[in-house]
Amino acid sequence: MKSPSFCCPKNICKTLILCYRAGDWSWGAIIWTSVGWSVSVGLGLLCCIYMATLHENDLWFSNIKEVEREISFRTECGLYYSYFKQMLQAPSIQEGLSDLIHDNLTESRRTINLLQRMNIYQEVFLSVLYRLLPIQSYLEPVYFYIYTVFSLQAVYVIALYLTAWLLSGSWLAGTLTGIWYILNRVDTTRVEFTISLRENWSLPFLALQVTAITCYLRPQLTTLQQVMVWLMYVTTFCFCLTWQFNQFILLVQALIIYTLDGVDFLTTTQVTTLYLVQVSGLLSVWLLQFCNSMILGSLVLSFIVAALFIRHFQSGLKTGSLLVRLGKLLLHSATVLLLTFTINYLAKKALQLRSDEHIFKFIKSKFALGPTRDFDASLYLCEEAFGVLPLDTLERLAGTLLLYPYILTLLLLSGSAEEKKGAVEGRLVAFRPDVAYNLLHTLFYGLLAFSTMRMKYIWTGHMCVVAAYGVCGTELWTLLLNTLHCNSKVLFWPKLMEELSELREFYDPDTVELMTWISTKTPKQAVFAGSMQLLAGIKLCTGRVLTNHPHYEDKDLRERTRQVYQVYARRSPEEVHAILRAAGADYVVLENSICYERRHRRGCRLRDLLDLANGHVVCVGLFVTA
Repeated sequence: MKSPSFCCPKNICKTLILCYRAGDWSWGAIIWTSVGWSVSVGLGLLCCIYMATLHENDLWFSNIKEVEREISFRTECGLYYSYFKQMLQAPSIQEGLSDLIHDNLTESRRTINLLQRMNIYQEVFLSVLYRLLPIQSYLEPVYFYIYTVFSLQAVYVIALYLTAWLLSGSWLAGTLTGIWYILNRVDTTRVEFTISLRENWSLPFLALQVTAITCYLRPQLTTLQQVMVWLMYVTTFCFCLTWQFNQFILLVQALIIYTLDGVDFLTTTQVTTLYLVQVSGLLSVWLLQFCNSMILGSLVLSFIVAALFIRHFQSGLKTGSLLVRLGKLLLHSATVLLLTFTINYLAKKALQLRSDEHIFKFIKSKFALGPTRDFDASLYLCEEAFGVLPLDTLERLAGTLLLYPYILTLLLLSGSAEEKKGAVEGRLVAFRPDVAYNLLHTLFYGLLAFSTMRMKYIWTGHMCVVAAYGVCGTELWTLLLNTLHCNSKVLFWPKLMEELSELREFYDPDTVELMTWISTKTPKQAVFAGSMQLLAGIKLCTGRVLTNHPHYEDKDLRERTRQVYQVYARRSPEEVHAILRAAGADYVVLENSICYERRHRRGCRLRDLLDLANGHVVCVGLFVTA
């Protein structure tokens, strides 16, 4: 009987997660692999229970009133959860779907198709599942909803675990990945207080997709290739279906594939397959979202079409000396980018697409490439989540000993990338195509995280994978500890116990009173105007009609939001009244927190942004801006 071969870099497996020689089904191999799978499930469940406990301890969710539970779904979270609630309250599934397709309650004086406009298929699926399962007498709808989201965190951890296992050949790397993910909870997820955010639904599927890509790119993989292609498609489809920003995340991934192709790490078949998986996932979502033009006009589709088209006509790209190949690559890249922007411009003109222009305005303003007087761009720029990554994030990551092995691994892998292709196997085994993909994945999404803090949650989870691979896959423990002079014991367990033992309670009597008054004192068809964040809660708790809401991916809605916000600008009462009546508003909710805003600096307060956009004079510190 053969003995299992543990973590041997020279032994490249042909199966999904086994690091044993082909055909080695010894009892030792089976037991070792079973233990690895069991640990992955255990860590996933541990993370799930940990997040659920933090959520309960923070809000005392099980003991507060239903209206308080709904108010705890802040901003757009409340808007998304309201559709789950709406589907459950519908007389039948068919009528519920019809109400979503012909919705006239979300935006006053407009009938919109919510399944086309928003990524809410997850709420539809959960509502149908809750109706069909015999659990109504055992589990309240709100708990079914939040437990599903927390369960996806278990899926997320398991996916990261498997990726680390595939890269290193040892499930010990997966274990370290899961532990680091939990220890760095503040920077790896915010699910415990933003349950309904689209990223909490989509990122677990993105992590599964990365696992499938890692397995697909493994050398000598033959028997599971077709399975991996289908798994990549399914996970890409689920990721795109659950998050409206999918096209921008996939664009970064397409650039990673393009870079690997340019440096000859991938075969033509692999490149084409990966591109087509992305296209297939996006087009499937396009069909489900009633031919949403925002997907067809996405930059990632234009880029993939351009890359494949130019690649077909430049077959000699990877021939010649190093300088010749470099010149060809630069020319090739310039041609691809030019064709990408041309295709995208023509597609948007043909589709009359303006739904995503606020995102490009934000990017232009952020990098000083365009005007900063635009209201929508300024609204994003003044939010901390869309600013650069704070340095204290790196301090926290260093405090859990994640940052140091991560940086060391990046340096070692980057050094390996410079080795010539003719190097001996022992020097290049660490830089297989799957390793190369994960290296670029962490670098590209790391740059995205540093530029926009909200995107750090894509990066930090994968950061745990790379660091664990470096530690367990290349035997860096001794070097790491000697470099850091870590002779003292660092204990993280007390911190976790402190978080779990800290008990709080949701308390917002003013908002509860407002929701109660609206529910009891206003007609059911009354239309409310106000801030996007508060109106989402009004939609969830009272079911009243809104003038605007936080789902910002629509040009007309953005313009209406700017008009409704004129109530906080330097406008006469007559002008404001005319604007609100034009939007169909019967009531307007004014918030002291906006009138006397102190959260943002001068010049970033909502009233300042409005006055700037309206061409009024705004005092910013000691300066006056016209």
